Amino acid sequence: MTNDAPFIQRARSEFHASLLKTLLTISDSGVPSNADKDNKTSVRIAQGIAERLKAETGQRGAAQTSGNQFEDLVARFVEATFVRLPHLRPGRWTVRQVTNRNKGEIAKYAQYAHLVALKDAAANNPELAAALGNDYMITPDVIVTRDLESDEAINLPEFLVDAVVARRSDLRAAPNKRPLLHASISTKWTLRSDRAQNARSEALNLIRNRKGRQPHIVVVTGEPTPSRLSSLALGTGDIDCVYHFALDELEASVGALGNSEAEDILAIMVNGKRLKDIADLPFDLAV
Repeated sequence: MTNDAPFIQRARSEFHASLLKTLLTISDSGVPSNADKDNKTSVRIAQGIAERLKAETGQRGAAQTSGNQFEDLVARFVEATFVRLPHLRPGRWTVRQVTNRNKGEIAKYAQYAHLVALKDAAANNPELAAALGNDYMITPDVIVTRDLESDEAINLPEFLVDAVVARRSDLRAAPNKRPLLHASISTKWTLRSDRAQNARSEALNLIRNRKGRQPHIVVVTGEPTPSRLSSLALGTGDIDCVYHFALDELEASVGALGNSEAEDILAIMVNGKRLKDIADLPFDLAV
């Protein structure tokens, strides 16, 4: 990769280089770390991706460690790229991995601050707690937040607001107000068992429990199998879009496999704008 390549291309390559040093390894038996060893199609596609990304042989990491590492690398990629787009999406942004897994994390942001009162009420009322459950308290893997704007910043181009007008806007800074949740990014290194449905459930809870603007709700994954990707990517109404860590390499690997069913499923997701490459993510967050 030369220095005269576009920045996003270089950032994508650096993201993959980091994966090759940590997660994307190949076992002694030739199984890439994102493949299902019991699924021949999964293994062959993952091998194609790994070969195209020049993966090195190594040991498969533990599932929990892999998940945390993938979250970190995705957060780093989004931070490095999205913050380069202030000309497309002005604002003061923060991108970070949510590491503490605190169930109250979501209530730190303006659209979900009311969930604190709901949680407190349920803690003191067993019947209410039984009726509500605890699914409304979602902990995203990676978040993008926007800081609130002072009146000085708002009035920079001209005199737009004072202490009387537009006082209820969520964007204006004031005591005890919270930053805005701009995006919730769920990271799934692989899609096994019920992980796809968990992502959908979390997305629906983010949608129906908000007050105000809905944040971007997306999933980033390293899953190589089109059929498993389709379980999450197809359909609308919950997740904005699924982003693959190496979609170009996935398409090439599926094409080389000669499996028409896998090619058709992948084409449906890509052409239907339900599956994109991770390089597309920062630009979609700027919408």
